[in-house]
Amino acid sequence: MARNSFLKLGSLTNSSPFANLLDSCIKSKLPPNDVRTVHASIIKSPFSNEIFIHNRLIDAYAKRGSLQDARKVFDEMPHRNVYTWNTLVTALAKLELLDEAETLFRSMPERDQCTWNSMVSGFAQRNRCEEALRYLASMHKEGFSLNEYSLASGLSACSSLSDVNRGVQIHSLIAKSPPLLSDVHIGSALVDMYSKCGHVDEAQQCFDELCGYRNVVTWNSLITCYEQNGPVEEALSVFNLMLRSGFEPDEVTLASVISACASLSALKVGREVHGRVAKDVKLRNDIILSNAFVDMYAKCGRVKEARIVFDSMPIRNAIAETSMISGYAMAASTKAARLMFTKMRERNVVSWNALIAGYTQNGENEEALGLFRLLKRESVSPTHYTFANILKACADLAELHLGMQAHVHVLKHGFKFRSGEETDIFVGNSLIDMYVKCGCVEDGYLVFRKMVERDRVSWNAMIIGFAQNGYGNEALELFREMLGGSGEKPDHITMIGVLSACGHAGLVDEGRRYFSSMARDFGVAPLRDHYTCMVDLLGRAGFLEEAKSMIEEEMPMEPDSVIWGSLLGACKVHRNITLGKYVAEKLLEVETSSNSGPYVLLSNMYAENGQWEDVMNVRKSMRREGVTKQPGFSWIEIQGRSHVFMVKDKRHPHKKQIHSLLDVLIAEMRQEHAETGPLSSEEMDYSSSILWETAM
Repeated sequence: MARNSFLKLGSLTNSSPFANLLDSCIKSKLPPNDVRTVHASIIKSPFSNEIFIHNRLIDAYAKRGSLQDARKVFDEMPHRNVYTWNTLVTALAKLELLDEAETLFRSMPERDQCTWNSMVSGFAQRNRCEEALRYLASMHKEGFSLNEYSLASGLSACSSLSDVNRGVQIHSLIAKSPPLLSDVHIGSALVDMYSKCGHVDEAQQCFDELCGYRNVVTWNSLITCYEQNGPVEEALSVFNLMLRSGFEPDEVTLASVISACASLSALKVGREVHGRVAKDVKLRNDIILSNAFVDMYAKCGRVKEARIVFDSMPIRNAIAETSMISGYAMAASTKAARLMFTKMRERNVVSWNALIAGYTQNGENEEALGLFRLLKRESVSPTHYTFANILKACADLAELHLGMQAHVHVLKHGFKFRSGEETDIFVGNSLIDMYVKCGCVEDGYLVFRKMVERDRVSWNAMIIGFAQNGYGNEALELFREMLGGSGEKPDHITMIGVLSACGHAGLVDEGRRYFSSMARDFGVAPLRDHYTCMVDLLGRAGFLEEAKSMIEEEMPMEPDSVIWGSLLGACKVHRNITLGKYVAEKLLEVETSSNSGPYVLLSNMYAENGQWEDVMNVRKSMRREGVTKQPGFSWIEIQGRSHVFMVKDKRHPHKKQIHSLLDVLIAEMRQEHAETGPLSSEEMDYSSSILWETAM
């Protein structure tokens, strides 16, 4: 086509017809051969050495994907100007050949604003952001004017780096030029930069200053800002304002809004957006929006609606499949989640993590560990989230050996437990939690001390770990260290750990002092859990009436079964049957009648005091109310194998040996009491039944 058009030309007085033909080749997206045809004609023309037409040739070859031809024209030019150099530098930058562009840039005899802009934007677009900002700084230092192109590229680089400090510096340069402040592209870039750096107020201020100069990109930047940084409900408010202002949302807008609906479980708004998309022919099959709708319905607990969207997608990808796995897991349908996972053609680590997390969330920890082993066999590289879930499974199962193996994998992957773009502090926190729940407090403390950085969760996990394992003084010492210079402020979880530590260490006065000052000193108002800790502390120390008074006179909320149960347990320990009977009655008022706990505790109190008639009355009352004691079970690990014992369970392979040993123990009990004074038949039968129920 280019040749035929050229043959119609008569004698030429300038090279403009050739330039027009090259423009036609670019706009028509013709192959490089057509450019070569025009090039051949140029060589035969009087303009074969003209810089202008050679520059256009370089541009045409580069844009049609023939960089080799463009470079040959450049190398063979007898004379070049700054536009010649700029054309090739820009072409190299756009084709991601940034190192070659940089080499050419350094060899240029002179540079202009366009040259610098090409380098800044080229590096920014390829996510080589530090180099982009370095070129922007050098451009400014050498006195070149920074325009909307260079500044927007610089802001984009700051966004990618989450570097608000250099972003603010660029903002100050923009503020010195009033026309730039009203430029919609610059304004949108500022909103985006502050958004990605987590500075919501500054993003909103930049948006407000663009009143009258906004476009869809500007609105999208602010909606995304609130969706990612919160408060998420503001994203929906901005979306409504956008619609009232007459702007038509695009797929980027809608994807952010759907994501906000998912975070808020705003099902009604999500359905309205879905209806809007369904009416738009261009958007109804958009894969990004379809993925977002699957995720939204799944997170709102509407897994059936999520499946309808999923099944209607003409093309399904791993993102939609992973959302379905998470949705099934949230609905406790782990079998359906596993089936979806099995049918996936391509799995990524996010898919593996979704199913592992689903198992741990539903208490199927053995399945989670089995899936992790399969992940390792298939050479999938686990992430922070994989290890956090696996360590949770080990903690819930008290599987120390497996937890230690997971710890080895964590070390092999080089986690340092520090914040950043890919923070892994929560993996360290999971390790602490696993060790303390397995009773290895020293190992948990070693992890705590080796963490490069710690957050409030780290301190809380270790303080509570100390408290729950009987290291009350160590927990309080760590709390004082936290207050001394960690930079973290205690929250309600911290104070639960502190009060529990005081209870385990018998530090009643310290517990009273911390409880009375927590709101004043730390801004933590006492919740029901804190009152429960105080009742436990006072009960352990024998201050039963004070604990009762706290429940009935000081608590601003209604006591629950946990707090009454704690006091009842304390009454049993201190053999206060009178108060114990009163507390048991209170407990039965708030507890379901089917719970055997209050009855069993009261029965045991009577038994320990020798009041066998009352024991029988309690048991008769249980039968009358239809209350049955739930079978208890215990387990012990021997040589890496767990042995589980449940009441009336006869399945253990060594049951005969176990029963024989119990017979020996009962005989020894009889002999012991024969020497010190015989037990009554009721006492002996009760003791024997307790022993048998505990073991089998």
